[in-house]
Amino acid sequence: MHKRCTLLLTLILFLQGFCFVAAQNMTQAPAASAEQRKTSEPYTGDLSIFESPGRDERLQINRVMDILGIASGKTVADIGAGSGWFTVRAAKRVGEAGIVYAVDINPEAIRYIRDRAQKDRLANVKPILSKADDALLPTAAIDVVLLLKTYHEVAEPVVLLRNLRASLRPGAKVGIIDRNGNGENHGVAPAVVIREAAQAGYMVLEQYDFVKGDKMDYFLVLVSRK
Repeated sequence: MHKRCTLLLTLILFLQGFCFVAAQNMTQAPAASAEQRKTSEPYTGDLSIFESPGRDERLQINRVMDILGIASGKTVADIGAGSGWFTVRAAKRVGEAGIVYAVDINPEAIRYIRDRAQKDRLANVKPILSKADDALLPTAAIDVVLLLKTYHEVAEPVVLLRNLRASLRPGAKVGIIDRNGNGENHGVAPAVVIREAAQAGYMVLEQYDFVKGDKMDYFLVLVSRK
């Protein structure tokens, strides 16, 4: 009788422990999945779509370059360069003494930019076929970074931004232009970007909403906290 009671008590304690662990796993699963926010599929279509007339004026790209301090002799990284629309504008700004790294994960984009730079005789453009979570930029070499309508496509934004820090010179600015959205609709909320940037070791230096008159676009300027 004593042995039977002992076995019964052991079984009850085992079941209680099993239920407790199972309940913990059920409560933790949603939190873990919530950390991975939704992102949009990277664009792989016709690159000429980025060359629409009037885009300079809509995005006020010269004002953006002024704010970021893109000037003669600077080294700039265009992450998510696509067709090289911003790359060529930055390359003309920095001149022969500067460098613009055109970074993209799409091999077709890299070929497109290389051909474009040769055609336009922009010897200061350096295309880089990057990883999704690492821009593969040289160490301590970059004065300015811009992610133009790209951030919502980055699957591991915190990792990308964290890896980027080693490439930045002291005081380097990181600009992010994007539109409001839920991550998977080719936009992401600025509050999400700010939170992820903080996790990667950045702080917001300036925030604007002048890009495009519909106020859907925003422009964040980040700096590393180190």
